[in-house]
Amino acid sequence: MTPRKRILVVMGTRPEAIKLAPLILAANADPERFEVLAVRTSQHREMLDQVVTYFDLPILADLNVMRRDQDLTHVTTAALEGLQHVIAQVRPDVVVVQGDTTTSFVGALAAFYENVPVAHVEAGLRTYDKRAPFPEEVYRRLTSVIADFHFAPTEASRLNLLKENVPADMIWVTGNTAIDALFLTLAKAPSAAAEASAPTLLLTTHRRENHGEPMQRICEAVLILLKGFPELRVVCPVHLSPRVRQVVYPMLGAHPRVSLVEPLDYEDFVLAMNSAHIILSDSGGVQEEAPALGKPVLVLRDSTERPEAVEAGTARLVGTEVAAIVAACRELLTDTEAYRAMAQARNPFGDGHASEQILDVLARSLDGVERREPVDRAKVRAAFQPTEAVAPEAILQAAIAADAKTRMSGGSQGAAPA
Repeated sequence: MTPRKRILVVMGTRPEAIKLAPLILAANADPERFEVLAVRTSQHREMLDQVVTYFDLPILADLNVMRRDQDLTHVTTAALEGLQHVIAQVRPDVVVVQGDTTTSFVGALAAFYENVPVAHVEAGLRTYDKRAPFPEEVYRRLTSVIADFHFAPTEASRLNLLKENVPADMIWVTGNTAIDALFLTLAKAPSAAAEASAPTLLLTTHRRENHGEPMQRICEAVLILLKGFPELRVVCPVHLSPRVRQVVYPMLGAHPRVSLVEPLDYEDFVLAMNSAHIILSDSGGVQEEAPALGKPVLVLRDSTERPEAVEAGTARLVGTEVAAIVAACRELLTDTEAYRAMAQARNPFGDGHASEQILDVLARSLDGVERREPVDRAKVRAAFQPTEAVAPEAILQAAIAADAKTRMSGGSQGAAPA
């Protein structure tokens, strides 16, 4: 009997959890071939919790690295130390990382230090500008240097990897697991909301490069559109970052046709995309998901590592200049043919079966090791259970209270989580 493969899946943010959930669930449902273990760094906390709970993901260990005002150095060092310890204990046949976060790069590095193969899901995305997006572009390139299995979502991503001398037999084009997650969610949701009768603009913006003046310009463009289109409504799930909130709430919060809401659970966000007329976003994942729903995406960035969406016509780069945003939205709101051309363009990111293809490759390619017994999950979990005195949640609450006291006395507001 072929030994089943032990897969350790690493995640730290909401997008990673969304895109890894279908793979974890599929592997968990196939115990003859796989023993799947998931570890979360909790680089982000609340928004990651939503996805873990929604998909009921079995988490082996939570490293609890998130701290108030954390910077990239803290996340990198804390996650690296914790992941190295988990990998050394578990001794998986492969470590699976996704995308381009601090957690994904550090997960690959920790596996490399432990001489464990790395599988990179969503490999090969590039802008070839190391500061756009920052720090993600560097993370994805460094992860590609380490990885042994490169699961590219598109042919363009495969070509990027080939240009960087990644061997062709180490690359598989699978589509993007984001589409797997989207279809799982639509099937699970009580109802897929139809497009609203009044045109609705779904706005999401959070990227570091858009903090400050760019975000102010985005909000100014939205106000101009609201003035020019009296029936237009705007829904904006506001990111938890103080740098986002200190711009969005003062500029848009008082408008009667703007709904500023807390970050939506994944299912609610999928339904919000499905009911929107236009999506205005700087998110990478939205550029993948919206085409599957037939929704035009105007990308609030000057470059994208997902050029396939632009080439297919499902997305358009509009940047953060007021005039460009207003002109692009006005065209889609007034020109039926222009709207139809974007809404009906082919989705370039797959058919919802990427996870199956990835698992088939791993099942064929990994050697596997006969094991006398499975991992003692309780023992591993206990090693990362913080005491009440040092629980990150308690530290966070104390920091929030101190910050509130500082602001009441005229101090400055803390920085956003990294």
